[in-house]
Amino acid sequence: MNDDIFTHYTHAGVIANKILHQAAGMVREGVLIAEVVETAENAIIEEGAGIAFPLNISRNEAAAHDTARYEDDRTFAASDLVKVDLGVHVEGYIADTALTVDLGKNDLLVEASRAALDRAIAMVRPGVTVGEIGASIQEEIESRGYRPVANLTGHGLGRFLLHEKPTIPNIGIQGGPAIEEGMVFAIEPFATTGSGYVSESPRVEIFQQTSMKPVRLRAAKKVLNAIRSNNGLPFAKRMLPQNKVDLALSTLRRQQILHAYPVLHDVPGSLVSQAEHTLIVTEDGCVVTTA
Repeated sequence: MNDDIFTHYTHAGVIANKILHQAAGMVREGVLIAEVVETAENAIIEEGAGIAFPLNISRNEAAAHDTARYEDDRTFAASDLVKVDLGVHVEGYIADTALTVDLGKNDLLVEASRAALDRAIAMVRPGVTVGEIGASIQEEIESRGYRPVANLTGHGLGRFLLHEKPTIPNIGIQGGPAIEEGMVFAIEPFATTGSGYVSESPRVEIFQQTSMKPVRLRAAKKVLNAIRSNNGLPFAKRMLPQNKVDLALSTLRRQQILHAYPVLHDVPGSLVSQAEHTLIVTEDGCVVTTA
């Protein structure tokens, strides 16, 4: 962690915080989901930064990995609980941040994830274990009568790497690795009225290249060319040439060149809230880059 890297991380965080709140302010009944996504992603580019992953707009029981489809005509509805999850990078150094917009009457559920995040951040310093952080998140959420989502976690961030060590659980675990100075990671508590576990939907809009292999299918080659500048960061199906795109994606998945991120959801009829910040661990605490 030198001064230049620190500056890139904090610059990305400032941009992410600004655009996240702009996007959240657009979430209103009747507004197109695609309009919010397009506006936010264009704003990242206009700031001179890069899109670390497609803007996630996940509603109600959906917790993560939803985004606008190609020619998406979905709109926000009255009573929607909307997770807005945004990623920005500067020279590959990532800021990942999220909040929940409540179009209904779910103040306590929104507070649960936000309070859990605040408490977790206050604990961060070298020597604290990830298990202790997870226990604090769980306690804050359960004290309000909800469940933490046990199979979603926070995650380390590296250059052009969205998920690496350490993993930050949302429930208490025994021990786990200790936090070290210089680590960069996102903490993201999820609180739910449902089961506390998410499962995969059949619908997939987000993918990530995980290997490089030769391909023969022309449509698959077009996809790989389209994502070349992503440096391995996730992308959305809507960003690709649409001719034979489903065939191309299935071919690339079958050859284990692409990893898919299905929409993750709790049980039907449940509601999930989320809050997230990125932070850099310092000698005696942390710097929250996205605050």
